[in-house]
Amino acid sequence: MDRMSIIGVDEAGRGPLAGPVAVGAVLFPPDFDHSLLDGVRDSKLHTELQRDEWFAKIEAWHEAGVLQYVVKMSTAEVIDERGLTRAVMSGVARAVRALAPDPTSANVLLDGLLKAPRAYEQQTIIHGDAIEPMISLASIAAKVTRDRLMIRMAKKFPGYGFEQHKGYGTQMHREAIERLGLCAIHRRRFCKNEDQG
Repeated sequence: MDRMSIIGVDEAGRGPLAGPVAVGAVLFPPDFDHSLLDGVRDSKLHTELQRDEWFAKIEAWHEAGVLQYVVKMSTAEVIDERGLTRAVMSGVARAVRALAPDPTSANVLLDGLLKAPRAYEQQTIIHGDAIEPMISLASIAAKVTRDRLMIRMAKKFPGYGFEQHKGYGTQMHREAIERLGLCAIHRRRFCKNEDQG
């Protein structure tokens, strides 16, 4: 395993009422200096500022060729059509294949119940985002990318507060749905009890 590249994979945005689910994947080459990951944790355990700082490192390392990363989204429409599990699986497959088109070139470490395409050597780690730094970095890439998208969506669909709750089912968001109805990026499967229209 130490001679192969390793891909860490995690998702963000499984639970919101609006917006996509995001899958982050980070490819670490065999010579990657893992001491660079000292202090990284699951994205949920970092503050927004800390996540932004780590994401800036990810982008800089990507630019310098130290590692590679991608974030693949599955839209609310895809979630409604195919279901959340299939939408996430699609994101994982697209992310892993983007980083390692040749399945023999990398091993994949995934959080929770995620699975890569069968052709890849892989290990799923329960609470991997908390205990495996390579998965933690992927969780940060997914969450920051998704959060920034939802901030942009707040300008396109004003009034819902996406810039604050990022699509999660907060009281503020539920009241906005009551007031405004659903918009184009709402997951209708998730919103059945929120809006009867």
